Amino acid sequence: METLPHGLLRVELANGHRLMGHVVRRQAPLVERVKMGAMVTVKLSCGDLSHGLVILNENKL
Repeated sequence: METLPHGLLRVELANGHRLMGHVVRRQAPLVERVKMGAMVTVKLSCGDLSHGLVILNENKL
C-alpha cells in the first residue's frame, strides 16, 4: 500500500491487482500512520474493480 495526495491510497491485492482506494472521513487521520506494505481491508464496488474503500484497522498499523 502506498499513500498518495488528496487522501488516496494505491493498494495492491494478494493476486497482484492494483487499485486506487480512499478512506472514510472518520479514518482520515490514520492515513498518516500507514506504512508502505501495511495490511488493510479493501471493500470493492461490484461495478468498478479499479476503485475501492480502504478500511484501516488501528491495531495492524
